[in-house]
Amino acid sequence: MSKRLLTATIAAVVLSAVGACSRADGGSDSSAAPAQDKGPAAELRLGYFPNVTHAAALIGLEKALFAKELGNTKLVPTKFNAGPEEVNALLGGSLDAGFIGSGPAINAYAKSNGEAVRLISGATSGGAQLVVRNDISKPEDLVGKTVVTPQLGNTQDVALKKWLKDKAIFDKVQVTNLENAQTLDAFKKGDVQAAWLPEPWSSRLVLEAGAKVLVDEKELWPNGKFPTTVLIVRTGYLKDHPQTVQALLRGLIASIDYAGASKTEAQAAVNKQLKELTGKDLSQPVTERAWSGIELTLDPVAGQFPQLAKDAVTAGVAKEAANVAGYADLTALNTVLKQLGKSEVDPSGLDKK
Repeated sequence: MSKRLLTATIAAVVLSAVGACSRADGGSDSSAAPAQDKGPAAELRLGYFPNVTHAAALIGLEKALFAKELGNTKLVPTKFNAGPEEVNALLGGSLDAGFIGSGPAINAYAKSNGEAVRLISGATSGGAQLVVRNDISKPEDLVGKTVVTPQLGNTQDVALKKWLKDKAIFDKVQVTNLENAQTLDAFKKGDVQAAWLPEPWSSRLVLEAGAKVLVDEKELWPNGKFPTTVLIVRTGYLKDHPQTVQALLRGLIASIDYAGASKTEAQAAVNKQLKELTGKDLSQPVTERAWSGIELTLDPVAGQFPQLAKDAVTAGVAKEAANVAGYADLTALNTVLKQLGKSEVDPSGLDKK
């Protein structure tokens, strides 16, 4: 065999082996055969936040609604304080599914080139506000002031920066990031003058620190609806364990139904979880105010995701708008809803590439 022919043969073998490895290890080859249903998973590692905007998750955990539906699948709940941390866990494979803000949810999809995660349900619409000192009454009053969001690149961080750009004051405001509890303390001390926060923290600043609302985020969206919290799952987990994902969704539906039928008991369940997770429960006035600003819903308001992707660019969080086509897979959700005799949820075209 000639040297040239031998080299070509070796190269062909190497390329063939690499291609086989790519398909075997779950690479991005979309032409590969679908993964086979492996039955119920041994465990489900579920992420969530200790916020009222994650009320559906907190109710499901406190009332054991997820565990009931999951049966022999062990539920392993994991608390996060902001979306970017949860994204790292999902992409790193240490988390299977997570309740998360829309901004980090899009980031998880974009960072994996649309491969690693899928949007499978909504959880909460609304529940985020820009709260400010009493002497601030218009956007221009924020010039020279310090405004806080929970974490760089999280849902409220994107919303604030996009709003500041729209008001042409982005470069005149100091934006910083603090954990929500630290923001409350800093606002009380006068170290920060404004904050764009999810519930219950915006309510806590208003009722415990004398803040007032400058912007309620729902005012910025059509019909006052935007996806504050959604449920996403690793694509591989969804393919391998569709029964487990459906069980998780049945638990979520039960949680939202429980909140609708038993508001007082649902609030108590959320408060009990918050006390266990943060060491402090909420006063009744804070609970009532925070609850009034949210809507627990299975609808992820999927039609808003292309705009949210553009907002991340406007905010300077992303260099280009993520292509979110194909992000939503509501098949499992709508299968369960149909079984329960409930109306299906419209993916608004986000399920198509």
